[in-house]
Amino acid sequence: MGPRTKAWLDVEAWEKQLAEEGFGDFFVWQDGPAAFYPDHTHSGLTAHVILQGEMTLTSEGQTRTYKAGERADVPAHAVHSARIGPRGCLDRTEMKSHWDTLAPHP
Repeated sequence: MGPRTKAWLDVEAWEKQLAEEGFGDFFVWQDGPAAFYPDHTHSGLTAHVILQGEMTLTSEGQTRTYKAGERADVPAHAVHSARIGPRGCLDRTEMKSHWDTLAPHP
């Protein structure tokens, strides 16, 4: 099983997996308990790897809570919101711009 399906935290494995998928730039984001981000979008695909705590994500009509060691992907331009758990959340966020996902022209 790859890192996407296991609830464990091996940062090097995540870095390798995300690099293989074409992600390059990342940042680490930390939120306090019960922080809330209302509906919004991003121009590119985002992958959130939860390092500590938890985040509940609502996107495309589905709500799911992600905990440490789990990954949440949000498609480009998908309207979504996020609520942070009672102990806050530390996550590594990677983003692919829409240019990264386009095939080269012949």
